[in-house]
Order: sequence, then C-alpha cells, then structure tokens
Amino acid sequence: MLRRLLPMLVALVLGLLGLAWGLGSLHRIFAEEREDARRSLDSRREALEQYARASLTQTLSDRLEAARPALEAAVTDPLAPATGLYLRERGTQVLPRLALHDTGEDAPASERYARLRAGTEVAEDKDDPWAERLARTRAVETALARGDRRASTVALMALLQHRSQYVLASTRDVPGLLVVLEALAEKGDPVPQLMQALVREGLSDGRGGRLDGLQRLLLSRRSRFTPTDFQFLLTRVAALSSKVGAPVEDLRARASELVKSPLPLPDSLPGPALVRAGWYLEPRGGNQVRGVAVDAGVLLASLTREMRERGLLDAEGAVKLLGDAPVVAVDALPLSVVTPEWARAQTALERRYRLKTGMVLSCAGLAVGIAALAFLAQHRKYRFLELKSDFVATVSHELRTPLASIRLLAETLEWRLAEGAEARDYPGRIVREADGLGFLVENLLSFNRIDKGRWVARLEPVRLEELVALMRRDLEAWSKVPVELEAHVGELSLRADSQLLRLLLSNLARNACAYNTRQPVRLRVEALPGGRVRFSDNGVGIPLQDWERVFGEFVRLPGQGREVPGSGLGLALCRRIMRLHGGTLRVVASSPEGTTFELSFPPTATI
Repeated sequence: MLRRLLPMLVALVLGLLGLAWGLGSLHRIFAEEREDARRSLDSRREALEQYARASLTQTLSDRLEAARPALEAAVTDPLAPATGLYLRERGTQVLPRLALHDTGEDAPASERYARLRAGTEVAEDKDDPWAERLARTRAVETALARGDRRASTVALMALLQHRSQYVLASTRDVPGLLVVLEALAEKGDPVPQLMQALVREGLSDGRGGRLDGLQRLLLSRRSRFTPTDFQFLLTRVAALSSKVGAPVEDLRARASELVKSPLPLPDSLPGPALVRAGWYLEPRGGNQVRGVAVDAGVLLASLTREMRERGLLDAEGAVKLLGDAPVVAVDALPLSVVTPEWARAQTALERRYRLKTGMVLSCAGLAVGIAALAFLAQHRKYRFLELKSDFVATVSHELRTPLASIRLLAETLEWRLAEGAEARDYPGRIVREADGLGFLVENLLSFNRIDKGRWVARLEPVRLEELVALMRRDLEAWSKVPVELEAHVGELSLRADSQLLRLLLSNLARNACAYNTRQPVRLRVEALPGGRVRFSDNGVGIPLQDWERVFGEFVRLPGQGREVPGSGLGLALCRRIMRLHGGTLRVVASSPEGTTFELSFPPTATI
C-alpha cells in the first residue's frame, strides 16, 4: 500500500512546502506592514515632540527677552521690582537682591542719628571730611532755626555739593542726610519737588553724575548696615517719605523682597537650561547668568492648548516633561506628547496584525488538515479496495467450498445409487453443506440491510429459552464436532426481533466452534439481572488488544496456526443487531480457556 500512496504523499509534501513558502512570505509582508505603521506613528510622535520642544524653547527665550528691560532696570535702580528675575555676575547673585547686612552687633548708624538729632555728634579729626559735613549740616539747622529760607537753601546746596565731592561711610552719610531732610520737613518751607527728589529719585550733581535719594541710598548700601540699623533707618525714611508725599510702597516692597541666602541654582551651565525649581537660566558672556521665573506646568498647559487649537492634538492629548533631573538643558528637553489616540492606533495596529497572523496560521492549519484528510481518504480508499479484494476472495472461497462439496457429494450419491451401494449419510452431508452456504448468504444479506438502514426490527415478546432451544437444534444439525450447551436463562423474555437474535446467537455459536481446538465444545448461556445475557465458550480466546477490533468489518483473527473459515462479518453483524435493539455487545473476559461475551439490553426491552 505504501507504494501506492507514495506519489500522492510526495505531491502533498511538495504542495505543503509551496503553501508554507507562500504563507511565510505573506506573514513577512504583514510584519513589514506593522513595522511601517509603527515607524509612521513614531515619526509623527517625534515630529510633534520636536515641535513642542522648539515651541517651548522659543517661549522660554521670549520670556527672558521680555524681562530684559525689567532686569536691567532692577540692576541700576534698587527701587525697581525684581520679582521673578535672576542675575548672577562673577559667581555672585545680584538678583533676587540679597539681604546682606553688616554682621556686627552694634548699631552705629542709629546711635549717630541720635547724636545728630541731639547735636552732640563731633568729628575726631578736624581734617576729616566728616567734620566739614557736620559743619554744613549745622549751618542748615541754624538757618532753619532763624527761619531764614534763603540761607537754609544756600546751606543745603553747599551740603549737597559736599556730598557730591566726598564719599563718606554709609553709617555717617545716610543718618546725616536723614537728619537734615527731617529738619527741613519739620522746620522749613521746603519745595515739594526738591524734597521728593532728595527722598526718592535723587538729583544731578551737575557733573554728569547723580546723587541718590534716601530710599535708593538705603537700599543700595544695605550691606553697610547691621540689621538693626537697616530696620531703624527704613522706618525713619518711610515716615519721612510719607510726610513729604514721596511714594513709599516701592521702598517697603523692595525691603520685604530681600532674600537671606542665594537661590540654590547650578553654579555652571553649558547652555540655556530649565530648572525644575521654577527658573529658566541663560548664560551670557562675562561669566554672567540671566534668568526668569517660569512655571513649567503652566507653560506645558499653554503649549497643549495651542497644539489642540492647531489640530495637532486631540482633546485628550497633552505635553509632558519627563524625568526628574533638577536641571534640564533646553536643547534636549525630555518632552513627551501623550495622547490616547496613539494608544488606540497602536492597539488597533496590533489587533490587525494578530488577526492577519491568525488567518495565516488558520490557513496553514486548514491546509495541513486538508492534506491529512486527503491522505487518510486515499489511505481509506486503498484500504477499502484491499478489504474489498480480501472480502471477494474470502466469500468466493467460502462459497466455492460448500458448492464443491455439494457437487462432489451429489455425484458420489448418484454413482452409489447407480451401483446399488449404501449412501444414507450423503443426503445429510449435502444438507449440512447447503445450510452452511445459506448461513453465509444470510449473514451477507442481513449485514447489508442493517448497514444500509433497510432492516426495521419487528419487536415482539421472545423467550430467551426458546431462542436457546433453536440454537441447540441448529448446532446438532450443522456442527461436525460434539457440542455441550448449558443454559441458565430462567423465564427471561425480551421485546426483540426473534430472527435477528437467532442470527446473533448462531454467529456466536459458530465462532465458538470455529475458534476451538477442544472436544467437546462447551457453550454456556446465562441470564443476569438488568437485561444482561452472557455467552461463554471454551475456545482459544481473544488477545486483550483485539477485544474491540474483533467487532470491525472483515476482521478475522488467526486460529492458532490453522485457517479458520468465515467472512469476517459475524461479530460486526452481532454488534449491529444489538445496536438495532438499543443495546450493546462487548467482550467482558477472555483467556486461552475461553471467551465471555455480554449482551446488554435496554430496560424497555425486558419483560
């Protein structure tokens, strides 16, 4: 058979190899499509992230550029606001302004102010500019005491001229000027514009320079005073400013903005950087670093809204700053554009790829299944042809043998009768051979009718004892060896087709006689509770692995070295008869001492 199947097997293998190559190529195409789609998604994500990075970088640069005038003003004017501005020069923080005060425990400025107010301040050295300053201060006070406005103005101009010529210690200069201006505000009739200028903006010194007003002077020289002196002078200057009508809110705001220590920002920057603490810093030439306070969350939210308005993001998309590094270079901002749309696209992409892969695998499995079915079908075809050939040969042999015996017996009978010899046993032998031939034909016809569904069982009450009696009589008629039949069936009656059951028992009995080497042949029929009937013999037995195979069509077991007659349909016909009655037939025990079959009828079949 293998030789017959070899061409088809080769064709199937070649076909499967070709199909495998085609499906593999198709799967590679699907994989490349997935990778292309992934790259497309990644490319779009990278483009949006580059856009977001460039936009945020430009926004930060614009923020610093917009703050440049305010930053320059804060550097030159101590009254200018410096909130949200940063400036570091030569390693020293200039903005935000530091509360750098003298670390001494004394209060020289406050004490000198008290002595000046009391008129007890003296200069230790007559050549000291402070001595001349005291003299001019007393000239102003004297003119004010006389009520001589012109003299007081001249004395004040002389004092201011001396201030422009000599730079004195802040602990002398500021209290001295404060005392003079307080005296003018209390005793004189000062010009409002002049007083406001002296208290706040300052005056030109006539040589291209400028004399700072008290407010600017106090803030710019804050490092010369102890904290006590600074708070004292701040209170006195604020009171004087209010008295002369000079703005005082800026002074108090700048004083409250002073920070005690430098901001914890990086000492060196390779380039513009975003500090997560809330600053954008940009190094400039001359070891200078400028910066502006920014809120990264607000900037990212604004950028997200802009990209949504431009249609670059959906309503659920957002721009996020990744990582936790305290300082991030602006040219490498770790921005990520997150949107559920990409997750959905990625999920849909993977789902389509899995679907296509599943289809490829299904096609491969289907092809293998079809090939297997084709191979099995071809195998069954050739097997069927072999069985058919074996069956034809077997039936032909089984038919030829009794026919030849009948012909031989008839010719012998005719010859003996012509000679007048004794021939009484020949008719019985002819009948026995004809009976065997009829039984074979009946098996074939019955099997065909049952197998095609053309036999409708005629169910009627049948006593098992009567069927056993008929089997006993049949055995006596056709058996060539002595048979002992033992029956224990009681009064069991069944609703069954008597003709079929008789055929079933006859097949079991003939098999028991055919597969038997003992004499006499012993048969036993026993009825058990539950509609069960057991049929036992003392034959050669059935191997355990063949207990089910013997019920197959055209199956014939060897008879211990001798050829056993039969068509191979007897037990297959018996099982079909039991199925037609709704019951089962099986081997329950078998050994070299004999075999036991059990017939199980449904409960409705027992009476």
